[in-house]
Amino acid sequence: MSTSAVEPGTRLAQRFRLEDRVSESDGATYWKAIDEILARPVAVLTFSPDFPRVHEVVTAARAASRLTDPRITQVFDAAEDSEHSYVVSEWVTGDTLSDLLSSGPLEPERAAGLVAEAAEALAHAHEADLYHLCLRPGNLVWTTGNTVKVLGVAVDAALYGLTTDQPALDDAEGLGRLLYAGLTGHWPGDEEEGTLPAAPMTDGHFCTPRQVTAGVPGYLDTVTIRACLPESRKGQGSLSSPAQVAEALAGVARPMPISIPYPSSPPSVTSASPSEGLDTERRRPPLPQPAPQVMTQGGGGNLLNRVLMTVVVLLVIVAVGVGAWTIGRSLGSPDDREAQPSPTAAVSQSPAQSQEVKPEEATGFDPLGDKEEKAELAALTIDGKPSTFWKTDNYNSAELGNLKDGVGLLVDLGKSMQISDVVATLGETPGANVELRVGDEADLSSLKTVAKAKDASGKTTFKPEQTASGQYVLIWFTRLPADAGKFHGTIYEVVVHSPGSA
Repeated sequence: MSTSAVEPGTRLAQRFRLEDRVSESDGATYWKAIDEILARPVAVLTFSPDFPRVHEVVTAARAASRLTDPRITQVFDAAEDSEHSYVVSEWVTGDTLSDLLSSGPLEPERAAGLVAEAAEALAHAHEADLYHLCLRPGNLVWTTGNTVKVLGVAVDAALYGLTTDQPALDDAEGLGRLLYAGLTGHWPGDEEEGTLPAAPMTDGHFCTPRQVTAGVPGYLDTVTIRACLPESRKGQGSLSSPAQVAEALAGVARPMPISIPYPSSPPSVTSASPSEGLDTERRRPPLPQPAPQVMTQGGGGNLLNRVLMTVVVLLVIVAVGVGAWTIGRSLGSPDDREAQPSPTAAVSQSPAQSQEVKPEEATGFDPLGDKEEKAELAALTIDGKPSTFWKTDNYNSAELGNLKDGVGLLVDLGKSMQISDVVATLGETPGANVELRVGDEADLSSLKTVAKAKDASGKTTFKPEQTASGQYVLIWFTRLPADAGKFHGTIYEVVVHSPGSA
């Protein structure tokens, strides 16, 4: 149990520095803190000396830390000792369901999609015998990374001392109430929930969603009734677990991030709510632009045609002459073909003159922490097998969860050499922003950016605009593509070319 004062600036476990109090209630305080080792924000829960359930909360947090579903808040650390007891978890940014409902009910399909994601996440938690027991609109978040996050699994129940003999039923009812709130903008409980008004009642029980809001589909009305409105079921079976709620909502469209191409020089934009990630207007392809037209008048068109024809004839004559000259040179001086290249070869270097370099080693490169990321898979990108691959860790947003500026794959060529181009075969999902960095030291500050690719996918060629040389080549992700609600970068193969002798 905590016995010493906890103030802003306090460092826990010699790495978590408390910065701002977020909330405080009944002896428990939530903080925004900084993980000084990984340079990222985290959430920290501390306790007053007389808080009675420290052991229960820390035990629940340790159990929750084993959950791997990305839709559940990740617990990083939990400790109970005589100096400071605390729980450290993921810092989640975004809009809670309460925030999303501030201007009224959601579109029915969107509300159902959010709750379906939460139901699947809680179903996974229940498989590990971990429950929530106090689901409220503030526990469901649509993150700035366009994903769903459920806050407080296991920990909140311990924090408030909640117990039950039927945890599956309680969490199913909680999911039903969240769906009711999303569909109607009201809360079906004994009292108001935050800024949400209480649900209207008729004949002593709550009105169904369709009775409150026009346009609610019948099947969503039925799911809500089966989950949390027993008085209105009329013989319909109840949904008595998160898994059953998830199954009932399995067919709804999920709120997924939308891949938006980024121009090479992005214009300034106004920040928008993360909820706009579902804006269907962005899915519309751009309108085709009309082809430019040449406006002519009188006999001008005939004159233009004659001029164009003359130019074409002259170009054909020149091409024939150059071709005949080249053939004559080849036939007349076979021994000089390599020493005296044709005019065409003198203009642009043939790809055949660049040789493939066999790298000595590849490793996953992370500038933070242990300096590695999935290092055990990195060699698969230089094994010549297009079916094997390396990928980054999963992140909560395309911007690497705002944890770092980038992450990548570092290729060691064995010695310093000039780089003509690097061909990287990325995952097929668009949305990656990737840089090619080259240098003679395996240090981010020493690796110079020589080429970039925006919204990249598939086979991508990085060709330095100016001469680049070095022993190390870094394929550096600064933005990650989405995959089933997660974000990670993937590289199947890396081929390095060097001009002349390698």
